[in-house]
Amino acid sequence: MKYFRICGMMLIIAVFMTGGVGAQDATTIVQRCVQHMQGKSSYGEMKMTIVRPSWQRDVSFKTWTYGTDLSLIRITAPARDKGAAFLKRGNEIWNWQPSIRRTIKLPPSMMSQSWMGSDFTNDDLVKQSSMAEDYTHKIIGNEVLQGYPCYIINLTPKPNAAVVWGKVKLWISKTDYLQLKAEFYDQDGFLVNTLTGSKIKKMGDRLIPSVLEVTPADNPGQKTVIEQLSLRFDTGITPAFFSQQQLKSDH
Repeated sequence: MKYFRICGMMLIIAVFMTGGVGAQDATTIVQRCVQHMQGKSSYGEMKMTIVRPSWQRDVSFKTWTYGTDLSLIRITAPARDKGAAFLKRGNEIWNWQPSIRRTIKLPPSMMSQSWMGSDFTNDDLVKQSSMAEDYTHKIIGNEVLQGYPCYIINLTPKPNAAVVWGKVKLWISKTDYLQLKAEFYDQDGFLVNTLTGSKIKKMGDRLIPSVLEVTPADNPGQKTVIEQLSLRFDTGITPAFFSQQQLKSDH
């Protein structure tokens, strides 16, 4: 996930160019962003609040990552979902459901569906690495958000790229390398979701937005908020951890 990381929908950037900035520089920014947020490996605990006009639901979970291609998410609350887990390897996701003792590989047709009933999609669990690989990047402007001067970067899918979004726009701070806003558009160019990052905190050895909020464009009063409760980088975890056996573990 991720952020999820998902979680997931998060891009953090670690480069600042002086003078003219071109398309290749924008690509470098996106690549370094993923490296900054992920580290070589990470472990974190998060709380997700799903808000609807007539109800609200909290979901707690733990996350493990290795680079951009390997991640594991395990639900810890509420009780009815506890133990459910999601394993990401590259662009593939497996879901373990302890109530039926079954592992399901999510097909491409499910990638645009809601994750855990939230405003995040299953594709958000895998798209973080594809942001750098499956899109072309161009800096199209500048704006100050939350006191941070930001680049505005436009992401356009490469031909034949297997992606959900028709276009993505990112707002990236120039000096502290934070993604403070992202807009996600469908194939027809209509805005679908807006992601904002806030409450900047130092976790591990770096600053990150500790709160992510997704608001759908067409559903007033609806949003999903993810709070990063804890986060450690370079934990010593290895790729062998990200197995289907570990997916089914209750630890």
